[in-house]
Amino acid sequence: MFTEQDREALRWQLIEAGGADPRITGVAITGSASVDKEDPWSDIDLGFGVDVDAEVDAVLGDFSERMYRDHQALHHLDVLTESWIYRVFLLPNTLQVDLAFAPAADFGARAPTFRLVHGVASELPHVPPPKAVDLIGWAWLYALHARSSIARGMPWQAEYMISAMRDQVLALACLRHGLPAWEGRGMDGLPADVLMPLQDALVVILKPRS
Repeated sequence: MFTEQDREALRWQLIEAGGADPRITGVAITGSASVDKEDPWSDIDLGFGVDVDAEVDAVLGDFSERMYRDHQALHHLDVLTESWIYRVFLLPNTLQVDLAFAPAADFGARAPTFRLVHGVASELPHVPPPKAVDLIGWAWLYALHARSSIARGMPWQAEYMISAMRDQVLALACLRHGLPAWEGRGMDGLPADVLMPLQDALVVILKPRS
Protein backbone atom coordinates (compact mmCIF):
# COMPACT_ATOMS: atom_id res chain seq x y z
CA MET A 1 0.00 0.00 0.00
CA PHE A 2 1.30 3.44 -0.90
CA THR A 3 1.67 6.23 1.64
CA GLU A 4 0.47 9.80 1.25
CA GLN A 5 4.14 10.84 1.13
CA ASP A 6 4.74 8.41 -1.76
CA ARG A 7 1.82 9.89 -3.64
CA GLU A 8 2.81 13.50 -3.06
CA ALA A 9 6.42 12.89 -4.09
CA LEU A 10 5.44 11.19 -7.34
CA ARG A 11 2.83 13.84 -8.16
CA TRP A 12 5.39 16.63 -7.97
CA GLN A 13 7.97 14.62 -9.94
CA LEU A 14 5.45 14.33 -12.77
CA ILE A 15 4.44 18.00 -12.51
CA GLU A 16 8.10 19.03 -12.71
CA ALA A 17 8.62 16.74 -15.71
CA GLY A 18 5.69 18.40 -17.45
CA GLY A 19 6.95 21.87 -16.63
CA ALA A 20 10.39 21.04 -18.05
CA ASP A 21 9.02 19.60 -21.31
CA PRO A 22 8.85 22.28 -24.04
CA ARG A 23 6.01 20.39 -25.70
CA ILE A 24 3.78 20.85 -22.64
CA THR A 25 1.80 24.11 -22.54
CA GLY A 26 0.10 23.58 -19.20
CA VAL A 27 -0.09 21.20 -16.24
CA ALA A 28 -3.08 20.89 -13.93
CA ILE A 29 -3.88 18.93 -10.80
CA THR A 30 -7.30 17.39 -11.26
CA GLY A 31 -9.52 15.14 -9.17
CA SER A 32 -9.87 15.32 -5.40
CA ALA A 33 -6.43 16.89 -4.81
CA SER A 34 -7.43 19.97 -6.82
CA VAL A 35 -10.16 20.81 -4.30
CA ASP A 36 -8.30 19.63 -1.17
CA LYS A 37 -10.48 16.56 -0.67
CA GLU A 38 -7.86 13.82 -0.81
CA ASP A 39 -7.97 10.90 1.58
CA PRO A 40 -5.50 8.00 2.08
CA TRP A 41 -7.09 6.11 -0.85
CA SER A 42 -7.01 8.91 -3.43
CA ASP A 43 -5.05 8.44 -6.64
CA ILE A 44 -2.96 10.90 -8.65
CA ASP A 45 -4.83 12.85 -11.33
CA LEU A 46 -2.92 15.20 -13.62
CA GLY A 47 -3.76 16.90 -16.90
CA PHE A 48 -1.29 18.10 -19.54
CA GLY A 49 -1.82 20.46 -22.47
CA VAL A 50 0.23 19.64 -25.57
CA ASP A 51 1.55 22.27 -27.98
CA VAL A 52 -0.06 22.42 -31.40
CA ASP A 53 3.26 21.58 -33.07
CA ALA A 54 3.75 18.42 -31.01
CA GLU A 55 2.10 15.02 -31.29
CA VAL A 56 -0.04 14.06 -28.30
CA ASP A 57 0.79 10.39 -28.90
CA ALA A 58 4.52 11.11 -28.78
CA VAL A 59 4.27 13.02 -25.50
CA LEU A 60 2.02 10.32 -24.06
CA GLY A 61 4.53 7.68 -25.14
CA ASP A 62 7.41 9.46 -23.41
CA PHE A 63 5.48 9.82 -20.15
CA SER A 64 4.43 6.18 -20.38
CA GLU A 65 8.05 5.10 -20.78
CA ARG A 66 8.88 7.15 -17.69
CA MET A 67 6.12 5.45 -15.68
CA TYR A 68 7.32 1.96 -16.60
CA ARG A 69 11.05 2.69 -16.36
CA ASP A 70 11.22 4.88 -13.26
CA HIS A 71 8.11 3.88 -11.35
CA GLN A 72 7.70 0.20 -12.31
CA ALA A 73 4.15 0.55 -13.63
CA LEU A 74 2.52 -2.87 -13.97
CA HIS A 75 -0.15 -2.06 -16.53
CA HIS A 76 -2.17 0.78 -18.02
CA LEU A 77 -5.59 1.46 -19.45
CA ASP A 78 -6.59 4.19 -21.91
CA VAL A 79 -9.86 6.10 -21.60
CA LEU A 80 -10.78 8.43 -24.48
CA THR A 81 -13.03 11.47 -24.01
CA GLU A 82 -13.29 13.64 -27.12
CA SER A 83 -9.72 14.90 -27.77
CA TRP A 84 -8.49 13.91 -24.29
CA ILE A 85 -6.55 10.70 -23.70
CA TYR A 86 -6.54 9.48 -20.10
CA ARG A 87 -3.85 6.89 -19.47
CA VAL A 88 -4.41 5.14 -16.14
CA PHE A 89 -1.39 3.37 -14.62
CA LEU A 90 -1.28 0.78 -11.84
CA LEU A 91 1.86 0.78 -9.68
CA PRO A 92 3.14 -2.12 -7.54
CA ASN A 93 2.16 -0.29 -4.33
CA THR A 94 -1.46 -0.14 -5.67
CA LEU A 95 -1.27 3.60 -6.40
CA GLN A 96 -3.35 4.58 -9.43
CA VAL A 97 -1.88 7.36 -11.58
CA ASP A 98 -4.14 9.04 -14.15
CA LEU A 99 -2.29 11.15 -16.71
CA ALA A 100 -4.53 13.02 -19.15
CA PHE A 101 -3.26 14.67 -22.34
CA ALA A 102 -5.09 17.07 -24.65
CA PRO A 103 -4.18 19.50 -27.43
CA ALA A 104 -3.51 22.96 -25.99
CA ALA A 105 -6.75 24.37 -27.44
CA ASP A 106 -8.77 21.72 -25.58
CA PHE A 107 -6.80 21.86 -22.33
CA GLY A 108 -8.82 23.56 -19.62
CA ALA A 109 -11.26 23.05 -16.78
CA ARG A 110 -14.14 20.81 -17.85
CA ALA A 111 -15.20 20.42 -14.20
CA PRO A 112 -14.61 22.26 -10.91
CA THR A 113 -11.84 19.76 -10.10
CA PHE A 114 -9.07 21.47 -12.10
CA ARG A 115 -6.22 23.55 -10.67
CA LEU A 116 -3.60 24.91 -13.07
CA VAL A 117 -0.09 24.69 -11.61
CA HIS A 118 2.04 25.44 -14.69
CA GLY A 119 1.57 27.19 -18.02
CA VAL A 120 -1.76 28.22 -19.47
CA ALA A 121 -5.21 26.72 -19.96
CA SER A 122 -8.10 27.50 -22.28
CA GLU A 123 -11.47 28.76 -21.07
CA LEU A 124 -13.84 25.85 -21.69
CA PRO A 125 -17.44 25.04 -20.75
CA HIS A 126 -17.86 22.43 -18.04
CA VAL A 127 -19.04 18.96 -19.06
CA PRO A 128 -22.81 18.90 -18.41
CA PRO A 129 -24.40 16.26 -16.18
CA PRO A 130 -26.19 13.35 -17.85
CA LYS A 131 -29.67 14.11 -19.17
CA ALA A 132 -32.56 12.80 -17.11
CA VAL A 133 -34.33 11.57 -20.24
CA ASP A 134 -31.32 9.41 -21.14
CA LEU A 135 -31.09 7.93 -17.64
CA ILE A 136 -34.81 7.12 -17.74
CA GLY A 137 -34.41 5.46 -21.12
CA TRP A 138 -31.55 3.25 -19.92
CA ALA A 139 -33.48 2.39 -16.74
CA TRP A 140 -36.50 0.98 -18.56
CA LEU A 141 -34.27 -0.79 -21.07
CA TYR A 142 -32.37 -2.54 -18.26
CA ALA A 143 -35.70 -3.33 -16.55
CA LEU A 144 -36.99 -5.11 -19.66
CA HIS A 145 -33.81 -7.16 -19.94
CA ALA A 146 -33.89 -8.00 -16.23
CA ARG A 147 -37.38 -9.43 -16.71
CA SER A 148 -36.39 -11.52 -19.73
CA SER A 149 -33.20 -12.74 -18.03
CA ILE A 150 -35.19 -13.96 -15.03
CA ALA A 151 -37.72 -15.67 -17.31
CA ARG A 152 -34.89 -17.42 -19.19
CA GLY A 153 -33.32 -18.74 -15.99
CA MET A 154 -30.21 -16.58 -16.38
CA PRO A 155 -29.67 -15.17 -12.86
CA TRP A 156 -26.23 -13.69 -13.43
CA GLN A 157 -27.40 -11.68 -16.41
CA ALA A 158 -30.49 -10.65 -14.44
CA GLU A 159 -28.29 -9.43 -11.59
CA TYR A 160 -26.27 -7.35 -14.05
CA MET A 161 -29.42 -5.77 -15.49
CA ILE A 162 -31.00 -5.07 -12.09
CA SER A 163 -27.80 -3.44 -10.80
CA ALA A 164 -27.53 -1.32 -13.95
CA MET A 165 -31.17 -0.25 -13.62
CA ARG A 166 -30.61 0.72 -9.99
CA ASP A 167 -27.58 2.80 -11.00
CA GLN A 168 -29.72 4.83 -13.40
CA VAL A 169 -32.32 5.45 -10.68
CA LEU A 170 -29.59 6.59 -8.27
CA ALA A 171 -28.12 8.89 -10.92
CA LEU A 172 -31.57 10.43 -11.44
CA ALA A 173 -31.82 11.01 -7.68
CA CYS A 174 -28.42 12.69 -7.75
CA LEU A 175 -29.62 15.06 -10.47
CA ARG A 176 -32.70 15.92 -8.43
CA HIS A 177 -30.63 16.66 -5.33
CA GLY A 178 -27.92 18.64 -7.13
CA LEU A 179 -25.22 16.01 -6.60
CA PRO A 180 -22.66 14.69 -9.12
CA ALA A 181 -24.42 12.11 -11.28
CA TRP A 182 -21.44 10.57 -13.08
CA GLU A 183 -19.78 7.33 -11.93
CA GLY A 184 -21.64 7.13 -8.63
CA ARG A 185 -19.79 10.13 -7.21
CA GLY A 186 -22.81 11.69 -5.55
CA MET A 187 -24.70 8.57 -4.45
CA ASP A 188 -23.37 8.47 -0.89
CA GLY A 189 -24.54 12.05 -0.40
CA LEU A 190 -28.21 11.19 -1.08
CA PRO A 191 -30.68 11.44 1.80
CA ALA A 192 -31.39 8.28 3.76
CA ASP A 193 -35.06 8.28 2.72
CA VAL A 194 -33.91 7.97 -0.91
CA LEU A 195 -31.28 5.31 -0.32
CA MET A 196 -33.09 3.04 2.14
CA PRO A 197 -35.84 1.80 -0.24
CA LEU A 198 -33.24 1.05 -2.91
CA GLN A 199 -31.53 -1.44 -0.63
CA ASP A 200 -34.32 -3.83 -1.59
CA ALA A 201 -32.99 -3.64 -5.16
CA LEU A 202 -29.69 -5.23 -4.10
CA VAL A 203 -29.50 -8.80 -5.39
CA VAL A 204 -28.37 -11.02 -2.50
CA ILE A 205 -29.41 -14.48 -3.74
CA LEU A 206 -28.98 -15.91 -7.24
CA LYS A 207 -31.71 -18.47 -7.72
CA PRO A 208 -33.11 -19.36 -11.15
CA ARG A 209 -36.85 -18.99 -11.54
CA SER A 210 -38.58 -22.28 -10.78
